[in-house]
Amino acid sequence: MTDREYERGCSTASVDVSNSNISTIDCCNKLNVYDWLKDINDPLTQDKYFEVRFKNTRKAIYENTSNLVLQTGDIVAVESSPGHDIGIISATGHIAMLQMKKQKPTKDSTPKKIYRKAKATDIQKWREAISLEMPTMIRTREIADNLKLSMKIGDVEFQGDKTKAIFYYIAEERVDFRELIKKMAEEFRIRIEMKQIGARQEASRIGGIGPCGRELCCTTWLYDFNSVSTNSARLQELSLNPQKLAGQCSKLKCCLNYELPIYLNERKLFPEKTCNLKIKQGEAFHIKNDIFKQLMYYEIRINQIPVIRALHVNKVKEIMELNKKGIIPDEIFEIEKPGGRNTTFKDELNSESLTRFDAKGKRNVKKKKKKKRVFKPKRNDKKE
Repeated sequence: MTDREYERGCSTASVDVSNSNISTIDCCNKLNVYDWLKDINDPLTQDKYFEVRFKNTRKAIYENTSNLVLQTGDIVAVESSPGHDIGIISATGHIAMLQMKKQKPTKDSTPKKIYRKAKATDIQKWREAISLEMPTMIRTREIADNLKLSMKIGDVEFQGDKTKAIFYYIAEERVDFRELIKKMAEEFRIRIEMKQIGARQEASRIGGIGPCGRELCCTTWLYDFNSVSTNSARLQELSLNPQKLAGQCSKLKCCLNYELPIYLNERKLFPEKTCNLKIKQGEAFHIKNDIFKQLMYYEIRINQIPVIRALHVNKVKEIMELNKKGIIPDEIFEIEKPGGRNTTFKDELNSESLTRFDAKGKRNVKKKKKKKRVFKPKRNDKKE
């Protein structure tokens, strides 16, 4: 078994089987945990609770009832139902307590126990269990396909003692997999647990590169999957294009919620209900907003030609108050943009015209015909 097979979702730097320790690389802040208190000698630090990670994104807090001396990277045997499981310690001390708060445990839930530091026999059985995961998943997909079940087996995780396996699957509708479990139990001779996950969880487990060019947030650091709606895109004045708003999981991107509070704070300066403006030139129809420049764009017909121009939000509020009083203002669009000169939408459009590189005047340059020069031989008039 190579060092890479010990990763279980986190890159390894070195593996010391004799001391049951795995040194990991700081690849992300979700699987491994950066200990920013390691250089601080805290005499009050606790050694009762430890965070243990397993395959991919599965983590849990375990209690050290035997008062074992453990450190980050140690391979330990922990309590499971039934039997025991093998995991890697990812956080200790005060950091483990912070991780426990992040997982939001309930009052009735009690942490399971850490039995011992993994022995050589434990690691050997764990290695055999890991080697069975890929062929088991492929065989399970074949059985599900033969039974014509509308489900997809996304991943398989064996317990450290090879007595149980967790099968993660995706299904759009309710699936009756009783016959599937019966056939799997007869073939694999293990206890089977089926866990249904969504498209976001599958993308989190598989990983990938997002349209921003970076690794997926759900794979690296994102724990909670908050609901994302198209209203988040509307509030940020984004076009409702499914191809641009959807992520690798074919759902709305989680990053649509990142900047939403800033937009909501800036939108407080805008009118709650946008309405058309009445001026002497005609009725101006609201088109869109520029949230951070505090501009509102309106379309108005001038000489039967639709023109889009911008107004500052304070000016819009003044015009709305005048319209409520029955006053129709005139020449409202000739304003100065913030931080710029007096311009109109037409001027801005013409400034980037394709003809700006053309010469202003045509020059009729006549090419002069070159006279052919005739070379005559020199006469030698000198007498010998």
